[in-house]
Amino acid sequence: MTISTVSTQTSTGGSTLSNNDQVNLNTQIAGNFNAFLQLLTTQLQNQNPLDPLDTNQFTQQLVQFASVEQQINMNTQLQTLVSLQQTAQNSQALDFVGKTVTVKGATAPLTNGKAQWTFNPSSPATATFTVTDQTGQTIFTQTGTVQPGTQNFNWNGQDNAGHQWADGNYTLTISATGANGQSVAIPSTVTGVVNSVDLTQSPPLLSIGGQTYTLNQILSVQQSSSSFF
Repeated sequence: MTISTVSTQTSTGGSTLSNNDQVNLNTQIAGNFNAFLQLLTTQLQNQNPLDPLDTNQFTQQLVQFASVEQQINMNTQLQTLVSLQQTAQNSQALDFVGKTVTVKGATAPLTNGKAQWTFNPSSPATATFTVTDQTGQTIFTQTGTVQPGTQNFNWNGQDNAGHQWADGNYTLTISATGANGQSVAIPSTVTGVVNSVDLTQSPPLLSIGGQTYTLNQILSVQQSSSSFF
């Protein structure tokens, strides 16, 4: 995931501020706070003893400005925490480069005559596996009985006539029917090696066989399971 600065949006009075705008606003408010303190001190030093200043009003204003100053400090700390979290997320994403992971998806890369999908039926069913290319053309179909549990569907890149297809991205569709004749949904997942990470996006994107995924789409890392077909 080249690291870029992620804009943290802060809502103020119905408008949206970027990081730079928020910094400028914080600086302006802090300057106003210091100017208020100087003005208050000057007025107190030069007040008329016969007509003293309303100290209650000054105290109330001072408390209000102090609250604003505390909010500025809190915003600064939150921005620091967000930055640290983004750095940690980037580091975590980089750790996946070169590792085999499983993510939700139906499109997997065919590399050197090997493509793999993972599926997990919830009940016994008769399933038809259909592999299509990027244009939607049907390349390969096979029907068999599947049992509950996590399994792999491995395809060697050959169509039903035995012709070898070129490396690329292919999509697996699983249509299944249960013992009662009702349709059974069997979602698939993709297992592949993380080739690279795009840090310019937030959250970072993992590249697996030309497809991109976020960290929260990862289901497992180097999960071992039984083979089907």
